[in-house]
Parts: sequence; structure tokens; C-alpha cells
Amino acid sequence: MAKQRFSVPDMHCSACVMRLESLEDELPGVKQVKASYHKQEMEVEYDESRVTLDDLLKAVQKKGYHPQPME
Repeated sequence: MAKQRFSVPDMHCSACVMRLESLEDELPGVKQVKASYHKQEMEVEYDESRVTLDDLLKAVQKKGYHPQPME
């Protein structure tokens, strides 16, 4: 399992958090998503053999957000 943090500057409310955390159910290979609109960040735990960083970025962008990977 891999973990990746993202800055999501356009996440601003609890509805945004729920939309982003729904990736757990929508994208095979995603184990857990923790999002915080206070920090404007999200952390994704995923199976790197089933989903790539690019897959994660595209899925978040499809929901209308502009994620930036963090180190």
C-alpha cells in the first residue's frame, strides 16, 4: 500500500470532503481517503498495483478539483 498527500486549494466545505472521500467506493484500489477542508488537503491510501498517481489525479479532477501532490 502507498500513501499520497495532496493539496486541494479549492476544497472549502464538508460537502467537498464527502465528494472526495467517495473515491474509496468509486476507484478500485483506493483503500482510504482522508480529506480536510480546514487544511485544504487530502491523503489517499491505495494499492499501487491497481491504481496509479495519475489515476488519482484524474479522478479528483473529474470531481472538479485541482489537486497538487505533496511530498
